[in-house]
Amino acid sequence: MPHTDVSLCAAALAKLGARPIASFDQPTAEAETAARLYPVVRDATLMAHPWSFTLAHARLDKDPEPPAGDFAFAFRLPTDILRTISAGSGGTGRGLVYRVFGGRLHTDADSVLLTYQRRPPEAEFPPYFVPVLVARLAAEFCLPLTENAARAEVLSRLAASELKLAKLIDSQQATPQRVEDFTLLQARLA
Repeated sequence: MPHTDVSLCAAALAKLGARPIASFDQPTAEAETAARLYPVVRDATLMAHPWSFTLAHARLDKDPEPPAGDFAFAFRLPTDILRTISAGSGGTGRGLVYRVFGGRLHTDADSVLLTYQRRPPEAEFPPYFVPVLVARLAAEFCLPLTENAARAEVLSRLAASELKLAKLIDSQQATPQRVEDFTLLQARLA
């Protein structure tokens, strides 16, 4: 079953021992807390690691207004961007010198292929990520709903443990990165 923002918050509230919600509009402390904290915790959890399911490439459109600073061109960033991973030109998504400033990417290249982290819909969250987010939500909901700092600390440790396992699983979703341009290695092979 695909997850929604409300179903993820309901699971976190259940983990906490609080009453689950069916909507953010309910007149309860649980619904109000979930509505306020969910977007912040979701984005922080997504940005905690370059999750494979969040990565995307985009060819950026040049902004007609040139930057006032050190670079020749500015490019508009995608609307679903959480953070920039790398930028390149031509057929590669890395290698450019750039700076993200004022909501635009500034560089001297006249075309940009951006590798970035996007905010996917909840229905796309893979099974290994859901427990991380639910645990982080439960830890964040704990203090405002229960005022129990010890329980919040236990839930934070659980969230850290879930994060570590999810990172391990996610790292196995691609070919391992190899060491490139390592001068010591080149000297030994010569």
